[in-house]
Amino acid sequence: MSGVVERLRAALGHRVDTSPDSLALARADKSGHAASGLPLAVVNATSVEDVQQTMRIATETRTPVVVRGAATGLAGGANAGEGELALSLRAMDRILEIRPDDLLAVVEPGILNADLNTALAEHGLWWAPDPASRAISTVGGNIATGAGGLLCAKYGVVRDAVLGVDLVIADGRLLHLGHRTVKGVTGLDLTSLVIGSEGTLGVVVGATLKLRRLVPGEVCTIAATFPDVRAAAVASAAVTASGAQPAIMELMDAHSLAAVHALLKLEPPTPGATQLTIQTDGPAAVTEADAIAEVLRASGGTVAVSHDREEGERLLTVRRMMHPAMESLGTALIEDVSVPRSALPAMFDEIARVEREHGVTIPTVAHAGDGNLHPNFIFDAPAGSAIGAGGIVEAPAYIWDAADDLFRAALRLGGTLTGEHGVGVLKRRWLADELGDDQWELQRQIKAVFDPLGILNPGKVFSR
Repeated sequence: MSGVVERLRAALGHRVDTSPDSLALARADKSGHAASGLPLAVVNATSVEDVQQTMRIATETRTPVVVRGAATGLAGGANAGEGELALSLRAMDRILEIRPDDLLAVVEPGILNADLNTALAEHGLWWAPDPASRAISTVGGNIATGAGGLLCAKYGVVRDAVLGVDLVIADGRLLHLGHRTVKGVTGLDLTSLVIGSEGTLGVVVGATLKLRRLVPGEVCTIAATFPDVRAAAVASAAVTASGAQPAIMELMDAHSLAAVHALLKLEPPTPGATQLTIQTDGPAAVTEADAIAEVLRASGGTVAVSHDREEGERLLTVRRMMHPAMESLGTALIEDVSVPRSALPAMFDEIARVEREHGVTIPTVAHAGDGNLHPNFIFDAPAGSAIGAGGIVEAPAYIWDAADDLFRAALRLGGTLTGEHGVGVLKRRWLADELGDDQWELQRQIKAVFDPLGILNPGKVFSR
């Protein structure tokens, strides 16, 4: 294995990092999971050629490779461990092309979502995917996990905003998948196959992105409080059933709302109160906001409507501070399930049942506009807890028992194990339960076509 590092150093020089701090950081992400052992090296790629050279050496030496961006993942999918190479694309952060006439941009994978949109704004454009981690997550990472975000109910997810990807496969070959046209149905849609594949099929080294023009007109923000989470979930389903299409519709249960208020030193909410935060935009924003407000009032909500953009952003800050607030409560296992939007009330009933039966607290927020929930399993880390890399505390067995119950409840309601975080390490044991054995095996066979030696992100997604 030391020979692998020497070969990489001969080819890439100082871009191969074996310092203890860098190796330790490459073992973990934001999920609370850490890989076992230290990776062999961190390769800080600065070009497509660096990636190709790394993959050629990895193939020749049968060395596993784990691709990393900004390490903001929540499923352990980019954690590199013993005997593996961590291939960082963070330094590949250039915007290669912006075409306002064609509404597209070509970018490298390491650019941050927020930095991209800052640059696009100068052209009156934006890239719609809006994960909560937008200020710190990379476009490549968004593509790898098939990320969503707050705006996805109206503007779609990453899958809806990528026209093509440049992909280096395991043996170092470079493929140009997809197209620059609005339409394109030549052959199989390999671009969509790569989106959400979590680094198991190849290394995304470039992306052609579908852009939108900045929305003219007003932005209206609605804050509606309800006496309990089920009432808020019923109200959100009523908004969807009304035909309204808000840009954002976020639900915070009582636990999460109280925690964020405490973190931000805001006045405590009414005990048990749940909040829906909804935003409309575009030329019809005011009309849509008024109609939605009436639906919420009819559903028992206490409703306030703001036409001020800055006030709207302050209201959304409460939602975006969810993760720091969870850290203030203890150690959190941050999870991600989706159900049909009409099943949101039933899913919140299931969360309450899991809390009662397992004796756990599960603060939950939801992208109510598309049925994606983020339950957070909070636990204390007693002395003697298993510690992973960087002092990360592994979730105890009773937390995983509660999570197992909740995951299976989502599947019973016609839902899915993950809406946007991915499978990674944390959910691989449930993958076959959702897919069924035949589809699970077919997906493993597809991976083998791209990666016959199994060196791309081994032990993730497809490993039982």
